[in-house]
Amino acid sequence: MSSTLGTGASTEMELGADVIEASRVNGTRVYNTDGDNLGHIHDIVIGKRDGRVRYAIMSFGGFLGIGEDYHPLPWEVLKYDERQGGYVVGITIDQLKEAPRYGATAQPDWLDPAYGRRINDYYGVAYY
Repeated sequence: MSSTLGTGASTEMELGADVIEASRVNGTRVYNTDGDNLGHIHDIVIGKRDGRVRYAIMSFGGFLGIGEDYHPLPWEVLKYDERQGGYVVGITIDQLKEAPRYGATAQPDWLDPAYGRRINDYYGVAYY
C-alpha cells in the first residue's frame, strides 16, 4: 500500500479493495437488491473497545435534510457493489418503513442493549 500521509503534501491515500476511510463511507448510496436507491450512509457506529463497525446509519426520505429518518443497519447486512458504487442491503422499501429508526432530533440510546438487540433481531443478525 502506498501512502502520501506524513509527507505534508497530501492526505490522499491509496487504499486496498477491502478497506475504506470512514469519511468516505459517509454519503455513500445504499440500494436494495432490486436496485432501488434507499438513501445514503449518514454515519457509522463503532465499538469503543473492539473497534468493529457495528452499524451504518442510513438516511432515508426527506428533502435536503428535512424530514429524514435515520435507520441503523447492522454492518453485516451491507455488501459493497463496485458496479453501483454503493452498498446493497436485502430489504424492500416497505420493510425499511417498518424497520427501527429515529428522527433527526432524536438520539438513540446506544448504551441500552435492548435497543441494539431490537435492531439486530429485525435484520436477523446476532447481537454482539
